[in-house]
Amino acid sequence: MNAAITNPLIYFSSETMQLKGSGIVYTEKTIGQLAGIFHDESARAVMNQDTVVYTVQAYLPVKPGTDGGLFLGTTTIYPGAVHDEYFMTHGHFHEIRNRGEFYWGIQGEGLLLMMAADRSIQTEHIHTGSIHYVPGNTAHRVANTGNDQLVFNACWPSDAGHDYKEISTNGFSFRLVNNNGLPQLIKNT
Repeated sequence: MNAAITNPLIYFSSETMQLKGSGIVYTEKTIGQLAGIFHDESARAVMNQDTVVYTVQAYLPVKPGTDGGLFLGTTTIYPGAVHDEYFMTHGHFHEIRNRGEFYWGIQGEGLLLMMAADRSIQTEHIHTGSIHYVPGNTAHRVANTGNDQLVFNACWPSDAGHDYKEISTNGFSFRLVNNNGLPQLIKNT
């Protein structure tokens, strides 16, 4: 039996650190779109509201909610801070709480913050080549603790969904700040 050889529909460019191909969905989050995420809201409010904090490219080869499907994404978090708090992703639980996810570092460095349902926190250092498993029932967000762009890829179940409301309402139990050039977790009060 002879099988036809075809090229993949998408590629990851190691030059641009971006996904390439058809069907890629692009979103960006600016300072103006992240109201209530950073501890010092007054500092965030006076920043340029068009400043891009992070971008996400996603390849969704199946319809969201498809049982057994997978999605792939690339996130780029820019270096920066709101007051002393590093630029970071919004953070979320999955709508179907028991769904896990993989992250792997491509460029730069940062910290993955994972918060369990009991609000306990665990962090892992993301850097080029690192691989991270985010278990189900765990809220997660990533902060850029370096001076360059932090780029990482992710793979998650297509039926997982994203629950941002829980984080918007209750936040994370800890926040990550720059303390004299070093990342430090501070309990959120």
